Amino acid sequence: MSSSKQLIVDLPYFTDSAQLFSGIAHQPWAVFLDSGYPHSQQGRFDIIAADPVCTLLTRGDITEITEHGVTTQSTEDPFVLLKCHVNKPDFTANTELPFNGGAIGYFSYDLARRLEKLPVIAEDAEHIAEMAIGIYNWAVVVDHLQQQSYLIGHGVDPNDWQALIKQFSHVSTSADHQPFQVTSHISSNMSNAFYSTVFNRIKHYLKEGDCYQVNLTQRFVASCKGDPWTAYESLRCFNAAPFGCYLNLPEVQILSSSPERFLKVTDGVVETKPIKGTRPRKQNFDEDQAQITALINSKKDRAENLMIVDLLRNDISKTCKTGSVTVPKIFAIESYATVHHLVSTIKGQLAEGKHAVDLLRSCFPGGSITGAPKIRAMEIIEELEPHRRGVYCGAIGYIGFNGNMDTNIAIRTLVHSNNSVRFWAGGGIVNDSVVDEEYQECFDKAAAMMKLLLLFSK
Repeated sequence: MSSSKQLIVDLPYFTDSAQLFSGIAHQPWAVFLDSGYPHSQQGRFDIIAADPVCTLLTRGDITEITEHGVTTQSTEDPFVLLKCHVNKPDFTANTELPFNGGAIGYFSYDLARRLEKLPVIAEDAEHIAEMAIGIYNWAVVVDHLQQQSYLIGHGVDPNDWQALIKQFSHVSTSADHQPFQVTSHISSNMSNAFYSTVFNRIKHYLKEGDCYQVNLTQRFVASCKGDPWTAYESLRCFNAAPFGCYLNLPEVQILSSSPERFLKVTDGVVETKPIKGTRPRKQNFDEDQAQITALINSKKDRAENLMIVDLLRNDISKTCKTGSVTVPKIFAIESYATVHHLVSTIKGQLAEGKHAVDLLRSCFPGGSITGAPKIRAMEIIEELEPHRRGVYCGAIGYIGFNGNMDTNIAIRTLVHSNNSVRFWAGGGIVNDSVVDEEYQECFDKAAAMMKLLLLFSK
């Protein structure tokens, strides 16, 4: 594919890329990496793709690779398999667009079991692949800053190429989407009393010196029917986020409105932006500003953030040039529809011979949603959380043939399959944490997903 001539054409610009994606939302492996525009101006690019030339699905020790209608199985490290499919040293992108073809999909939190030996305690109620990746040879890239749209491709059949130009030159109005409906109450796998018991157990581990911080999460579930794309269209309106997405995969749909970048690579420059520290938004302006002030001045939140900054500095240093890792921004405030967050920025330069996939593997899963030290925190999470996390707290994004990458931390994310929708919310527990405050923080973070499901309830 690296030898194929790059194709690129200008497309009409539409302010809302969701209207473009709606026409293909039902197609298998249709993916929409969503900047949140126009409902949020924090992101810039949207990426739309479908009909991958190859797919990789990892379940346990087996990865199924489907290419040209033929499926083979491999027990090789899934990150190694992915790197084989995207590592094109002689690939030249003739544009400065973030994505010029490559991999798009998700890496679930539980893919970490291929990297580390973890206990098997929590129930796996997800029953979905730990990794689901498509390799795409065309994509629509929308640049909202420049108000321009492009169709890019490599090795696409000329007839298919002309059909794609026609399809994305106008907003589709013909797609028939069944209304989404929530058909049960939303239930959690942790009562207040259960949460308190688990919280105290974590406090014990902290005092014993096992960890400095442990991320504790509860899982919410509801029954549903209809088309989850219609739910995502609403979610992105009232909870737009710069790292949102909708993935329509064969066995599951992913609806994410994540505010958190995990790992970005642009021409070898690495960036990660961990979130630690949260306050709920207030409707009154003065009260809302007071929440920001409280977050900025919180010694607990700053200490929590710093722990994860140190962890991620160490993680990215494994694949970055010695001495290149810096922290250009620490304890910055970022505000979203329902919460304020404390966000830091860490940068580095990929070492010679290292690829974006090597970086992803060495940092996976993100330290901001495990705790520190990472492995011990993950062992405690497996012991105390009743259910596996699945996609939640994994990563979603792209890895291009040109070596560039951008991925989110899959928080504020709903997972839909088998007439069920699940989402999770939690936070980092440290020595200074107060149980009632941490329990409430779960619901502050879950507010947008709760609102969405209540909106579609009978």
